[in-house]
Amino acid sequence: MILLSKGGCYMETNKETIDALNTLLQGEYMGVESFNLFISKIEDNRLKERLKSIQDKHRENIKILSNYILDLGGKPDEKIGIKGKMGEVMLNMELGSEIDSSEIIKKAIEGEIKGIGKTEEILRGRLDRKSKDVAEKIMDRDRKAIDELKKLL
Repeated sequence: MILLSKGGCYMETNKETIDALNTLLQGEYMGVESFNLFISKIEDNRLKERLKSIQDKHRENIKILSNYILDLGGKPDEKIGIKGKMGEVMLNMELGSEIDSSEIIKKAIEGEIKGIGKTEEILRGRLDRKSKDVAEKIMDRDRKAIDELKKLL
């Protein structure tokens, strides 16, 4: 546990909690990058707009998580790291140059499901109630994204 002073009063924060929230944050950055790739491969403007809308929700999640981490006295990790870069390269290779929109949507759903799995894993850890609430809110938004994507198939 670390004690931090905020406005004259001491507040306990847990490095483990900030690390877990930063893991979620990295996942959201990976989501934005994945959607950049998906959007670049789509030709249908209506579909592009729907994917951009889902991508914007990931950007909002980034803002929520970053602000909360700062409120806890932590520093948001704004890099996707080696694991994220490798995932991006693999996804780009899987998509190739000739892929139809339904396959892209399926890949987007797959990515959202992986993100929810990671969030559920983090929720099983030792997080305080407010941090769990923030993570659950992110997970609910990702579940809604899956529902939106399924409607596009």
